[in-house]
Amino acid sequence: MSEANAYAALTKAFSGLGVDENLFISLLGRWNPHQRASYRVSTPGFFTEDERQFQRWNDQHILQLRQEFLRLKDAVVLYTMHPWERDARLFKEALLLKVPQHNVLIETACTRSSEDLLGARKAYHSLFEHSIEEDIAHHIKTHERKLLVALVSSYRYEGPRVNEDLAKAEAKVFVNAIKDAKKKLIENEEIVRILSHRSKLHLKAIYNHYKELTGNFLDEDLDGELISKQVVQCLCAPQAYFSKILIASLRLDVDETAKDSVTRVIVTRADDNDMKLIKEEFHSKYGTTLAGKIEEVANGSYKDFLLTIIAKSD
Repeated sequence: MSEANAYAALTKAFSGLGVDENLFISLLGRWNPHQRASYRVSTPGFFTEDERQFQRWNDQHILQLRQEFLRLKDAVVLYTMHPWERDARLFKEALLLKVPQHNVLIETACTRSSEDLLGARKAYHSLFEHSIEEDIAHHIKTHERKLLVALVSSYRYEGPRVNEDLAKAEAKVFVNAIKDAKKKLIENEEIVRILSHRSKLHLKAIYNHYKELTGNFLDEDLDGELISKQVVQCLCAPQAYFSKILIASLRLDVDETAKDSVTRVIVTRADDNDMKLIKEEFHSKYGTTLAGKIEEVANGSYKDFLLTIIAKSD
């Protein structure tokens, strides 16, 4: 391999999600000091030179590269946890950020079974000696707090029965609430009660009746209310919600939060029928397979681990 091609290959190994360990070892491990110095000069995106002609790593790239080396470890640790502990720790991490990640709380609260959500709440109490409800109330002071507490506290009916008349009546409640420009949906106590207490089959019936009444899908009419939209999508069409997160995150130009979403979604959906539905939705909506997109963006053992996980649902 020519020197120029080797430099390009190494730069690619450092880019994307994860690192290409095999290429990194086979190339960089054999380089002499002159080749390493030459690489620094030829890769100004990674290295900078000060007025003394001192070549040094760009600080931002040091942090980024360290994160990419850790990505496989983080995925493996998350994957091997008991699902209840995993969800509890994701809850905690989402709350401790400077800006709490409401979407992580919503994903877990709205897509887990009642028993698994209860298990995550028990695990949270064991790990942190607080209830998740208590910590949400402590960390979140905005209008979203009441809805989020109600969602994580929920224990929904999971049987097959749906009262269609009630579902249609509650679809009208949504129609009227959305028309009320004076109040956000999350401030409407009746809406909070419906979203946090009704079964998922009942909520899907509301979703369908809303379309019959208005000609629009419920989440389409919630573009101005991100939290409410995420809740409705996670409850009624989780495969579409997760596919959207993945397509937005599997790019080379996204921030670390978006990159972390790839690990979170794939690892936390690995053991559910969700992954099969997510892959089907992803392919249908974006014209490419999830595996193909991962191959395009991810590197090394991290890529192999993700591909192995999603292949289980084939």
